[in-house]
This record gives sequence, C-alpha cells and structure tokens, in this order.
Amino acid sequence: MNSPENSQLGKTSAYIDQYDASLLFAIPREAKRRELGIGGAAPFFGADMWTAFELSWLNMRGKPQVALAHVTVPCESPNIIESKSFKLYLNSFNNSRFADARDVRERIRADINTACGIGVGVKTLGPELFDREPVHEMSGLNLDRLDVECLHFTPAPELLFAEFDEMPVEETLTSNLLKSNCLVTGQPDWGSVQISYAGPQIDQEGLLQYLVSYRNHNEFHEQCVERIFMDIWTRCKPLKLSVYARYTRRGGLDINPFRTSHPQSLPPNVRTARQ
Repeated sequence: MNSPENSQLGKTSAYIDQYDASLLFAIPREAKRRELGIGGAAPFFGADMWTAFELSWLNMRGKPQVALAHVTVPCESPNIIESKSFKLYLNSFNNSRFADARDVRERIRADINTACGIGVGVKTLGPELFDREPVHEMSGLNLDRLDVECLHFTPAPELLFAEFDEMPVEETLTSNLLKSNCLVTGQPDWGSVQISYAGPQIDQEGLLQYLVSYRNHNEFHEQCVERIFMDIWTRCKPLKLSVYARYTRRGGLDINPFRTSHPQSLPPNVRTARQ
C-alpha cells in the first residue's frame, strides 16, 4: 500500500520531460477516513477539483502548446493523487509529442482513472479561452469580521457548538483564514473555506476559532476538508452540510475539495484572487 512517506514529497526529484504515467503516486483514502470514524460508506458526496496551470506539450512538428486543465476526482474514489507526483507527471508531457489537445486530455483522463480507481473528469482550455476564466471570491457571510481570541493551533473540535434549543437556520459562512501544512514536508497550505448548512445555528465565533485551529496541522487538503465536515456534522448536527475549500496553488496546481451531505451539483471551479 502506498503511503505519503514513500512518495516524492520532500525528496530531490529528477524532472522527467518525456511522458511517463508511472510518475503518478496514488494514496488510499481509507486510512485517514478511519481516523475520522468512517468505517464504511462516507456520509458525504463531492469531489476534489484540481486546476493545472502548467500544462504544455509539443505538437507533431515540435512546436510547444500550452493549456489549462481542470481535473475532477470524485470523493468516492479509493485513492487520491499525491500532488507532487501529479506535477512531475504533467512535466513529463513537456517534450513529448501529441497529435492535439484532445489526445493530451484523453491520455490524462486514462492515467488518472487508473491511479484513482474511478472515472474522473478532465477538461483542457487552450489560450483562446484563457480570458473566460473568471476570478471570484466565495459567497457568504465572512467570519473573519469577528474579533476573536485564537488560542488553539491544532484542530480543536470542542470549539464547535450549535443552538439546539432555537429555531433552525440556513446560512453560508466563509473564511480566508484556513491554513494547514503538508502532511510530509510541513510546508504551508493556504486556503479559503465556505461552509453552507441548514439546522441548529452554529456559533460563529467558535467556528472561526475552530478553522484557525488548523494552522499548525499536518494533513493533505482533501483530508482537512473531510475532517472539518465530520467535526461539524457530529458536533453541530446540521440537517444539511457542505464544506468547500479552495487552496492556493503549489507547483502550478491547486486542489479544491468539496464535500456535501446531500447530492447536488459541484460548485463552479472558479478561482479566488489568491489562487
């Protein structure tokens, strides 16, 4: 079984510029989900939405081509892709010849399908479409307006509580203060998060303090979002819950996990200003 410690994270890596699907390093989701008390089917739906900003290859005449790629990995997949391996894999396209963007897209889709163990979505955007890629902040009431004292810098779910004796509410809350660290290297991961729910009103100050408590926590993006979801789900007992985080890019890649308690469309993969 692949583990994060066996990946290329934190190690000197050769940058291969000829196509090589074996560079992808898959890590099972199961172990981290067991830590959260998820033993069988997860109580959420959703996906991990990746954006690749550094995709390039050669056409059949050797002329470089560039594109953006959006990759959507369902959260039901047995595996995630370790992000450095994804970067190394995409770099392997740099001096490889492909007939066209469709050929590149289908090659990426097939390789990620195999690594993740499930069908994924892949969309490539050529330079003629770059101007259509918007920048937009997450919508909702911003928790960062609150002047709270922050004393916890590792996840503290005890900070979460809801008003179970009052009328239920439906609201969307956001914060730009999410920060965690890479599970292996300890390098900082910066993100924004949007929490939408219906049910007992969640105490906003406690929720902001809870989100800040991830500041020194070492875990992958996907795992942090699932931890946030499960802590809110079990402690605040909403009727419905969605947690969506957009992390700033590293190595030309950003990862944007979305988890929801009820089936719904994925949010548009629209980057924020920091991304």
